Amino acid sequence: MVYLHCLPPSFEPRVSDHMLQIIDMIKQILNNGYAYKIDGDVYFNIDKFPEYGRLSGRKLEDNRAGERVAVDSRKKNPADFALWKSAKEGEPFWESPWGPGRPGWHIECSAMSAAYLGYSFDIHGGGVDLVFPHHENEIAQSCAACNQSNISYWIHNGFVTVDSEKMSKSLGNFFTIRQVIDLHHPLALRLFLMGTHYRSPINYSDVQLESASDRIFYIYQTLHDCENVLSQNDVAIRVDSIPHDIACCVDSFQDIFMSAMSDDLLTPVVLAAMSEPLKTINDLLHTRKGKKQELRIESLTALEKIIRNVLTVLGMMPQSYSEVLQQLREKALKRAKITEDQVLKKIEERTAARRNKEFEKSDAIRKDLAVVGIALMDSADGTTWRPAVPLALQEQQLSPM
Repeated sequence: MVYLHCLPPSFEPRVSDHMLQIIDMIKQILNNGYAYKIDGDVYFNIDKFPEYGRLSGRKLEDNRAGERVAVDSRKKNPADFALWKSAKEGEPFWESPWGPGRPGWHIECSAMSAAYLGYSFDIHGGGVDLVFPHHENEIAQSCAACNQSNISYWIHNGFVTVDSEKMSKSLGNFFTIRQVIDLHHPLALRLFLMGTHYRSPINYSDVQLESASDRIFYIYQTLHDCENVLSQNDVAIRVDSIPHDIACCVDSFQDIFMSAMSDDLLTPVVLAAMSEPLKTINDLLHTRKGKKQELRIESLTALEKIIRNVLTVLGMMPQSYSEVLQQLREKALKRAKITEDQVLKKIEERTAARRNKEFEKSDAIRKDLAVVGIALMDSADGTTWRPAVPLALQEQQLSPM
């Protein structure tokens, strides 16, 4: 989570440390008439809660009882769910007013969120598979315990698919974040995830991760080049000192950022809108016209600032551009199964081939490196390399499905 720039939670409570709060909440639900006891078990009576189904949109008659376990004939309604389960041999248990047992699947979340956040709070999150029954049951039991209970926003993220198939252990296409960031930079993975709206399913594939790695290298390389130029110039920027077209570019990106993030966190829109200020920076840095533009340094300062601010909010601002670029290069070399010394040797061979007008050999060396995701860039100062999407995957991107 640290590698992925995720902020740490304020609390990480354990169910076993909150058994008193759980038992107290079950008592409240019973006292308010929303639950009943049977032989050491306590069940929520969904017939007593007419709003049941308001989150998922499901009606009681649509519910299939026993999706997880066999139907208990002792229940008043087959869809009633357990608040407390009596102890079974070999299972862990805690003492309670209803005898030894353990909490149901849902009650622990209601009790712990109430303990730390109160009965009403802003945001409750989880995977889309938790909408029903888990979150539906949370709403019911929390409202039954306290009629002031309310969640302002429910945030449900979509599933991850792998090459368009749902990720699962049974299909053998299951892997962990640790495995992904062994070959790809964590911020490339973060960019990839933000490239799809969080509520939508996201398709994981090698070509998608390579594209994200390529894109984030471009972002940080642009900002690194900009930082180098700005470090040589100490300019105090005034609002009225920026050219009109640059001011429009900055304001437009800021407006898109605010409206997109205010509209259910539309991160893909923000990332797409970042292209324009990045392109403008590159034009100012590298084109003949850009280098001659009036108030160039002031323009670069304003553009770099707005991009940096947005990246900070998105959790994608590295401590050092040069450091993260080096890390991205190292990951690319690892994926290519080649060392930097080998790449530099290939560059020397290609330079010699070009000098000797052996252009076929020169092109072959460039292509061999491109196949494994190493792009060569020629300039007046010589040849350098950067990570790129491997040639085969580029062709895969272009080929029709």
